[in-house]
Amino acid sequence: MPSETSFLDAGQVRFRIRLDGPESAPPLMFSNSLGASLEMWDPQVAEFARDFRCIRYDVRGHGESSCPPGPYSLAMLAQDALRILDALHIHKTDWIGCSMGGMVGMWLLTHNRDRLGKAVLGNTAAFMGPPATDWNARIRMANREGMGAIAEAMKPRWFTRRFNEANPAEVARITDQVRKASAAGYTACCAAIRDMDQREAIKSVTNPVLVVIGAEDPATSPAMGEIMVRNIAGAHKAVVPAAHISNCEAPAEYNAAVGTFLRS
Repeated sequence: MPSETSFLDAGQVRFRIRLDGPESAPPLMFSNSLGASLEMWDPQVAEFARDFRCIRYDVRGHGESSCPPGPYSLAMLAQDALRILDALHIHKTDWIGCSMGGMVGMWLLTHNRDRLGKAVLGNTAAFMGPPATDWNARIRMANREGMGAIAEAMKPRWFTRRFNEANPAEVARITDQVRKASAAGYTACCAAIRDMDQREAIKSVTNPVLVVIGAEDPATSPAMGEIMVRNIAGAHKAVVPAAHISNCEAPAEYNAAVGTFLRS
C-alpha cells in the first residue's frame, strides 16, 4: 500500500500530512478531534486505503504541524483543509471528521459544498457553547495545569469505562497525542469550538451525509447528534457502541457503517 508522510506549507501554517492508498483512487480526507494527531485514524486507513487515496493531516497547532498564534476560528480551520487540497491539486474529496473535524466538515458543507462529495460527521455537534460546555474553564485548565491534565480528563470522556479498563494501551495511544499537544494550539481551537453555532446553517446542506453517534458519548451526546440528523435533509445515521472516539473504541462497527455509506 503506497504511503507517504511529508510537510506542506500552506498559508501561515506548515502541515504534516500523510497520504495512503493508490494515487489514482478517489480521495478521502480525514480531520482530527481536538487535541489528537493524524494517527487517530490508523484503524480507518488500514481499512479504506485499499479503495481510497487517504489524506490525513495534523490540524494547525496539533501534532507536528506548526502553531501560529490564536485564537482560531472554524472558518480558519476549514480554509486550512482547502489549502491542503489545493496544494495536492485535488478539487473534490469525500470527508471523514471526528468531533472538531466534523465541525470543520459542516462548515465546508455550508460554504464550499462543491469541494466535498460524501461527508461523515462523527461524534460531533453543530453547537457546543455554554451552558453545555465551559470552554473558557478548559482553556484555563490547559494553560495552568498543562496538557497532561487535559489528557487525563479526556480518558473517561473519550472512552467508556469498560474500554478504559480492557484496552489501556489503545487509550494511552490516543490520549498521549493530547498529552504531547501544544497548549497554545489546543486552546486556540477550543476558542473556535466555543464560538461556533452551525445549527441553522446545516439546514442548507445538500451533500450526502452520515452522522455517526457514540451511544455512550458524554462529550457530543446522542441528543446533539440527533439535532444534526434532523437539521440535515436526508442525513443517514449510525449509532456505534462507544463513547467519543468511536472510530478507535469500536473500529469494526465504525468502519462497517462508514464503508457502507462511502461505497453505496
